[in-house]
Amino acid sequence: MSLEEPPRTGPMDFIDAALTVLREEGKPLHWTVIQDLALKRGYLDPFTQRDVRKNLLAALAAAAKDGRVAKAGTGVYQEKNGSSSR
Repeated sequence: MSLEEPPRTGPMDFIDAALTVLREEGKPLHWTVIQDLALKRGYLDPFTQRDVRKNLLAALAAAAKDGRVAKAGTGVYQEKNGSSSR
């Protein structure tokens, strides 16, 4: 049984992509690693979503402000324990 998800039909919202990566990795990550993994896994598409860096950083900042993620250091984010995106 594979733990990989089936291929997606399109990119995710920026915050959904970030939360998915953080959940999958299970540890705090720098935003550049979150971005890299989200792009590699197809959660974000730089060809159809403009300004990936800017929008991902804005989504992470908003999620930190409203409590969906926690800042673990400069540019480092972690999923809040027990949080769910839906």
